[in-house]
Amino acid sequence: MVLYDRIIVPIDGSDGSNRVATHAAALAAVHGAELHGVYVVNAGSFAGLPMESSWEGLDDLLRSDAEAALELVERAAEHEGVPVETHVLEGTPSREIVEFAERGECDLIVMGTHGRGGIDRLLLGSVAEKVVRASSVPVLTVRIEGGDEDGTDVTSEATNDAAAESPADSDAPADATATADGEE
Repeated sequence: MVLYDRIIVPIDGSDGSNRVATHAAALAAVHGAELHGVYVVNAGSFAGLPMESSWEGLDDLLRSDAEAALELVERAAEHEGVPVETHVLEGTPSREIVEFAERGECDLIVMGTHGRGGIDRLLLGSVAEKVVRASSVPVLTVRIEGGDEDGTDVTSEATNDAAAESPADSDAPADATATADGEE
């Protein structure tokens, strides 16, 4: 039986992030694992701004977004009674997530996916897909669309499902939206 000791949950604060945080916290509770919330500030995406733009103001805004997103992970972990650490990283999101997971000897990455397909996926890319392809650490994706966006019902649902049976004990996927091949 596979047990997880360290679970990383990269979060971006987008709609549905609470669903991902509650799912990761529920898994951590079932496995007695510590949870690591990670937010990656992609400062490179702002490199094209005019020089007169205030970097300090932008940096403050990005850090504020990071804190708000990581608060979701902290609340979910507190609800489940699991230890949590949060980390704000800088760089390319997929690369930073993979490096953090491998460097930190994490056992599982739990991250959200928008389930884009076709031209949207081609044009926008997918951080989740890039992580799945590059990571030596297993990745569980949680579809963030179609669930309760505010997370009010997700916490109890995820807790009850996870308490009933650990994903490691089951032959079925942990989540109907989990993918093993990076397809969304």
